[in-house]
Amino acid sequence: MTRETAPAPVNLRDFEPAARARLDPAHYDYFAGGAQDEITVAANEAAFRRHTLVPRILRGQGAPRLEVTVLGESASMPILLAPTAFHRLAHPDAERATARAAAEAGVIMIAAMLSTVTIEQIAACGAKLWFQLYIQPDLDFTASLVRRAEDAGCRALVVTADSPALGRNERGDRNRFHDLPPGIHCANMEEEGKVRQVVLSPDISWRHVDWLKETTSLPIVLKGVLHPEDARLAVEHGVDGLIVSNHGGRQLDTVPASLDRLPLVAEAVGGTVPLLLDGGVRRGTDVVKALALGAAAAAIGRPALWGLAVAGQAGVERVLELLRNELANALTLCGAASPADVTDGLLGGVAWK
Repeated sequence: MTRETAPAPVNLRDFEPAARARLDPAHYDYFAGGAQDEITVAANEAAFRRHTLVPRILRGQGAPRLEVTVLGESASMPILLAPTAFHRLAHPDAERATARAAAEAGVIMIAAMLSTVTIEQIAACGAKLWFQLYIQPDLDFTASLVRRAEDAGCRALVVTADSPALGRNERGDRNRFHDLPPGIHCANMEEEGKVRQVVLSPDISWRHVDWLKETTSLPIVLKGVLHPEDARLAVEHGVDGLIVSNHGGRQLDTVPASLDRLPLVAEAVGGTVPLLLDGGVRRGTDVVKALALGAAAAAIGRPALWGLAVAGQAGVERVLELLRNELANALTLCGAASPADVTDGLLGGVAWK
């Protein structure tokens, strides 16, 4: 009798149950979970399902070209890897495997400050890198992180702005999972043999963004923007790009889906800075909808982690390959020659609430 094997994943959602079977249950819940009742976690994916696409026909465009440039950085498609923490919980090769997959796919990886290997080790894998930053109250230490990111070749800083405090993750409470296992730590926070505590402070404000502008010449992307007035303020303070994001539903529960806020933020900035989106992207059609509503690109978080847990670098590569193929197929069926051809004219409105 031959042993049956599970079928290979054919879409991004197939990876999650396969990853769950491999992960420690507490670690799976850490990655999958959100704040409190996880209403926002569910809303992110549901928002994409509500929106419809109305394709154009007989356009004669040929096979679509997926390449884009975002903040001067070229990428093979309008899909980035969002910053996610603690990859070593998913696979021993940790962020190195994810970075090698990003390099192979030619996409931008936003390396998390809370990574389990250093930014220097991630950079050595050859990926196009941006560095995600929580501004720490200790500005000297924050400046040292910025210098390390610059020296490692990161091409932008992504400042997470939606975390004046940590969201309440009740899965973690039930699992009593609030500390990393022995042998795993936030590698970028190590200083003189000791690991600093990450500080999420309600005192972080626009003056810290101004300070960062004076500290670095790298483009600054503000992540966690949902309110149009905050988007306008960001532009006034010289921010170079925005990520419309609700932190994957991990911070304040019951906030709207990222996709639902994207058109309002796009209207507020009026094309003055590029917009990206994360939260709930699971299909190539999701990327098209994000582009149509004003994003220059979309980012994925949990799907990359599921791929990493299933098969390391090869798993992340497969996630990106599936998404690339779906995006190319969706653009072809919409009659679009490239991401630049996607406009709100392809949208058919909201199908149901």
